[in-house]
Amino acid sequence: MKEPTERPARVVPPRRRGPLRVLAWTGGAALLAAAVAAAAVGFGGDGTGTTVATRTPPAVAKVTRTTLTATKTVDGTLGYGDPVTVSGKSQGTITWLPGEGSTITRGHGVYSVDADRRSLLYGTVPLYRTLENGVEGRDVEQLERNLDKLGYDGFEVDNEFTWTTREAVEEWQEDLGHEVTGRVQPGDVVIAAGPIRVAELKKALGDTATGPVLTATGTTREVHVNLDVADEHLVRKGMKATVELPDGSKVDGKVTGVGKVATETGSGNEATTTVEVRVSVSKLKKAFDAAPVDVTIVSDQRENVLAVPVGALLALAEGGYGVQVVEGAATRYVPVETGMFADGQVEVTGVEEGTTVAVPK
Repeated sequence: MKEPTERPARVVPPRRRGPLRVLAWTGGAALLAAAVAAAAVGFGGDGTGTTVATRTPPAVAKVTRTTLTATKTVDGTLGYGDPVTVSGKSQGTITWLPGEGSTITRGHGVYSVDADRRSLLYGTVPLYRTLENGVEGRDVEQLERNLDKLGYDGFEVDNEFTWTTREAVEEWQEDLGHEVTGRVQPGDVVIAAGPIRVAELKKALGDTATGPVLTATGTTREVHVNLDVADEHLVRKGMKATVELPDGSKVDGKVTGVGKVATETGSGNEATTTVEVRVSVSKLKKAFDAAPVDVTIVSDQRENVLAVPVGALLALAEGGYGVQVVEGAATRYVPVETGMFADGQVEVTGVEEGTTVAVPK
């Protein structure tokens, strides 16, 4: 009788401890959902980034310290701003008009009635009454300030129309060739906040002087943007912008105003709600009076951060992101925390500056 044969003991391989499993190269945060749907691929390691491969990837990049700038480009319209109407307030006949597109500054004529020039004065208070001896108010101070800027003196710039003010007015009227009365009536001048540019003539020579005479704008070209209210948080007064003109050239811009009132246009599914954003432009070399433009605004910026190309990111089965660190002929996977995405790069923490990472082609 044969003695029973002894069976060899079964060898049980040791368990691996918590490997990092890579789902897919993300190419960016927007691909995370697709990566999660991919089949999990297990890689050796203990979760602390041990060596998992011995062949150098085809493309690599360094972890660099940089400034990331996120931008958004929106449509805008270049022009001189919204026109305002200049209306005549005195009886008579239009005897002179400026040319459309011309610029008018303080003291110069905006139009003429019965050969008398209607001069431009700077200010914000409409001239609603006759200014004469004994009158007081902000409109008096506005008149005196303009007379002072035009070179007339002998009076104090305040809110009182005195006999010294009257003498300055008489001297001004004499220089203009007007009837010397020592008082200023609402139809004698045009009030504007600053220099104006003639946009469109509403009268012709020989027409009666009452009613709309012309429309005018400011003299500084600016860009108007109807910005979706969802993007309103991206802009603020004073922030920089870049404006691309129809010929492809670019100029610097700055946000000068953000509207506080939202406007809805369209209806149903086509309805949009926007706020008006104004952007001033500088160093314009071409005479674009009005043109469609692209406005690029800096929506966010992160300075002195570590970043890698977006393509270096990979999605981990355990959740979150990682990068494949290259060390000579070996590589390992290291989890990272991501921050801002911009300019094809992503802010990361968890790796050191100068580290080499794989960037699949």
